[in-house]
Amino acid sequence: MARTHISGFPRIGLQRELKFAQEAFWRGEADETHLRDVGRALRARHWQQQRDAGLDFVAVGDFAWYDPMLDLSALLGALPQRFGFDPGALTLAGYYELARGNASQPAMELTKWFDTNYHYLVPELGPHVTFDSGVDGFFDQVDEALATGANVKPVLIGPVTYLWLSKSHVAGFDRLSLLARLSVRYARVLEALRRRGIEWVQLEEPALCVDLDDAWLDAFDAAYDVLGRCGVNVLLGTGFGSTAARAARVAALPVHGVHLDLARAPEQLDAWHAVWPANRVLSAGAIDGRNVWRADLRRIAETLRPLHEARGERLWISASCSLAHVPVSLDAETKLDGELKSWLAFATEKLDEIGTIALALHDEFAVAAKLDAAGVALERRRRSEAVVNALVQRRVAAVDDAMARRGSAYAERSRVQQQALALPLLPTTTIGSFPQTRAIREARAAHRRGALSALDYLERMRAETERTVRCQEALGLDVLVHGEAERNDMVEFFGEQLWGCAITANGWVQSYGSRCVKPPIIYGDVYRPEPMTVDTLRHAQSLTQRPVKGMLTGPVTMLQWSFARDDQPRAATALQLALAIRDEVIDLEKAGIRLIQIDEPAFREGLPLRRADRDGYFAWATRAFRIAASGVSDATQIHTHMCYSLFNDILDSIAALDADVITIETSRSAMALLDGFGAFAYPNAIGPGVYDVHSPRVPSVESMRALLERACAVIPAGRLWVNPDCGLKTRDWPETEAALRNMVQAARTLRAELSATAVVPA
Repeated sequence: MARTHISGFPRIGLQRELKFAQEAFWRGEADETHLRDVGRALRARHWQQQRDAGLDFVAVGDFAWYDPMLDLSALLGALPQRFGFDPGALTLAGYYELARGNASQPAMELTKWFDTNYHYLVPELGPHVTFDSGVDGFFDQVDEALATGANVKPVLIGPVTYLWLSKSHVAGFDRLSLLARLSVRYARVLEALRRRGIEWVQLEEPALCVDLDDAWLDAFDAAYDVLGRCGVNVLLGTGFGSTAARAARVAALPVHGVHLDLARAPEQLDAWHAVWPANRVLSAGAIDGRNVWRADLRRIAETLRPLHEARGERLWISASCSLAHVPVSLDAETKLDGELKSWLAFATEKLDEIGTIALALHDEFAVAAKLDAAGVALERRRRSEAVVNALVQRRVAAVDDAMARRGSAYAERSRVQQQALALPLLPTTTIGSFPQTRAIREARAAHRRGALSALDYLERMRAETERTVRCQEALGLDVLVHGEAERNDMVEFFGEQLWGCAITANGWVQSYGSRCVKPPIIYGDVYRPEPMTVDTLRHAQSLTQRPVKGMLTGPVTMLQWSFARDDQPRAATALQLALAIRDEVIDLEKAGIRLIQIDEPAFREGLPLRRADRDGYFAWATRAFRIAASGVSDATQIHTHMCYSLFNDILDSIAALDADVITIETSRSAMALLDGFGAFAYPNAIGPGVYDVHSPRVPSVESMRALLERACAVIPAGRLWVNPDCGLKTRDWPETEAALRNMVQAARTLRAELSATAVVPA
């Protein structure tokens, strides 16, 4: 019978227990013992759920106190040297300093995990790294799982992917020069697992899905020539796309199994079956680990049956990738529409789907009822009137190319906008959100459960808006925002107001650290029935003479950060979202809002991992943004925001968005991300973030002034804006005010100096 397993389960807990324990520890309200007890209880619960579902292995190594890449760096003894921590004696408090920064050091850089919405902490490597020591938390978790009597399969990020995703601050340093030392360290880890009686270890190598040159491909040969001979069976994971072109190369490695993502790339199965030795395990990632739709179990079983007949127990069944990308369980969704709920499967339900497929391959009649139930749900979804909206279909059919063009080129628009807005050199602003205090969250919760009337809730949110506006005026910011007090999340807030979208009660997934989001479920055609932000922005603008910037989430980010329907191309859903956002942009302009920010932080993460597949994505993603942004006059200034992404290889597409101003994250990289914009000669205005909002550290005037000077050396001062890296939602008011006060002072000082030296804005 086919064996069953997963590579990871959501670690946050059904009620976000890990998040709340972390944050209590950070605030000093709970000690380390409490935090560790919560983590231990969650791990035990999740392992038991895997056993209850009948899986042959439980996954160990998927749990992390903040991020698995940081945990791996700690295990390997590869911590950032600038913090001064002993790699072999890292405390939990020190671990969190690496993730969040401290008074003297900014946090490690965050960026996206391949094309997902998860952010990882980028390892910092250099010639000093020896991999000679490390902390033993990983082995403690293995021992915990073994003590339960479970059949344990540890899961680690593989050595080549670890190096590929790392960076070095040492000019010209070749990370591959560390491969031999790193392979020895991994071998010691595998040997320690062998001594514990571990049979299989899964090493995740999603770097196999990206474009690699020969040196990086050769690195797999060098690393696995060592690791494949350590006495532990190695299952090589290849998630997030097709690796069919590299099947023969991987087959030559001394590994004992391979795991394939058959949700993203089902077409690769035949190529792998043709070259993969019959005496090795082939793990079929047949259940989608990144979306929430119920699987067509009968179709999957029929597809895999010839493979099972050929390979028997050497065929394994799994999810395409870690289930950490989906919510924990549908059990907590007591208010979700029953019909929609029948179409869904979260992590817990996916465990059952994995087991059902394995049983169907062994004895289809034993699980016939489950196969039939899945088929009925899928057929009802296909026929549901909730999915197709005739009004939306007519609007989509009427879209033409003129809707994706502004009235004039940027050079003319910027002149008109400067006349209308009269902003100073180096104008200061923020990205949008201000601190979401406990009082705000309590008011929202009270309103949601009916304990606070709609009118009382509105009045409280308007009071928060006024507080935020008055604070920004006192700080001296040039362009204000309303603070987004009424918004629970930048995607969920809009999903609640759009037809074709559903919001869960507890469908939380981890974005990074303790930051969890509740992605909307886009189940049908999307339409905006009425304005979503106009009244709030009109009120905010009435409170001040300074310009207030409207804040919207862009169509690509709405798509990427939702669980999108899988019954039509993503481009079609993006276009529907773009039309809804376009209506809102036009209505904001009519209400007197002259600056409108359409955030697209997920623009890059939707990028296909292979360059050959990217042109099609850029075509529809860029068009969607431009349709959303181009319905206004030249005098209305369109901003966009992107954070924690590597931009250099997509700058032409970012320029093609034709936003008047783009704001980006640059502080953790000390403005290094800005260099690409300078080399590219990015034509429009840009606001490089001058401080990291994901750290409690308040940067000094001098540090932000230094970053601005560095920016002025790359981008003409006349096209520079001054702003934080991202929204301020997760910060508290005292540190927010202190940081913004320093930011404004840094901008004013440099502005005065540039004016005194007769620098003419470009």
